[in-house]
Amino acid sequence: MENFRLRVFRAVARHRNFRVAAEELLLTQPAITQQIKALETELDVALFDRAGGKITLTTAGTALLPYAERLADLSEEARQAVAATTSTNAGHLTLAASQTIGQYLLPRLIAAFLIENPKVDISVIGGNTQAALEALVGHRVQLALIEGPPMRQDVRIEPFMEDHMICVVPATHEWAGEEVEPAQLQQATLVTRELGSGSRRIVEQAFERAGLRLRDLHIRMTFDSTEGLLSAVEAGLGIAFVSRWAVRAQLALGTLRVAHIRGLQLARMFSLVTPSGPEPTGVTGAFHRFVLERAEDLAPRPTGRPQP
Repeated sequence: MENFRLRVFRAVARHRNFRVAAEELLLTQPAITQQIKALETELDVALFDRAGGKITLTTAGTALLPYAERLADLSEEARQAVAATTSTNAGHLTLAASQTIGQYLLPRLIAAFLIENPKVDISVIGGNTQAALEALVGHRVQLALIEGPPMRQDVRIEPFMEDHMICVVPATHEWAGEEVEPAQLQQATLVTRELGSGSRRIVEQAFERAGLRLRDLHIRMTFDSTEGLLSAVEAGLGIAFVSRWAVRAQLALGTLRVAHIRGLQLARMFSLVTPSGPEPTGVTGAFHRFVLERAEDLAPRPTGRPQP
């Protein structure tokens, strides 16, 4: 339904790279170049500046981009409206998910949703909470699932599941299976997620409530993925705070252990985020309702008990 040249234009504008746009659209780079040239000929204006080996939008390209994005949204709304007349959800849904949700929870939700809605095509953009929110407000996705404080006022936030973060340590660590005081964290070496991570913000807020000053803690390394964080703890580089979902396998295998920090409040909510305005409809609305109603039942269960 959508003008294909505008779809190509949006991909190049998003990546500022013809090769990456070609990979995304499963086209050759010459095909991408041909589509852009055809659109520029149709509009009788250059849309990209290719000087200096960099791809940037011209003034005309910058003016066109928001209209191209709105036309894509309108095309999807039309597709969903037609699907609604047959009482069958169909169409494409793009989601953004922060890492813990994207890696450990979202695949189960999508699999169950597609059983009931087999005509829906879903793609997922990963990243931390900040990146997921930027994708939503930038109209690159229809719905975001995040695990940290939203830090924005221009979106609608709806919690759908409670999560708990736990302190994990190497299997041979002196704190393994023990309860320690928050003040003892000042003598520990920590590895953490990067700035912008929802998990990191939750931990920092818990530290502040416990009277711990971040500048007094020894943070050895930061990682942009939870898997990297867990591997660092297994290698003895430090201790970390992660979601209970993320560490299920390691606890079952005994490669990591839990340390209980007395009184540290690390509960948080996983949340659905949609743009401010009307309630989502069509495929987006269907997935939105599905998560709110079914997420708790579909959450993974422990694969084994943490060792005492």
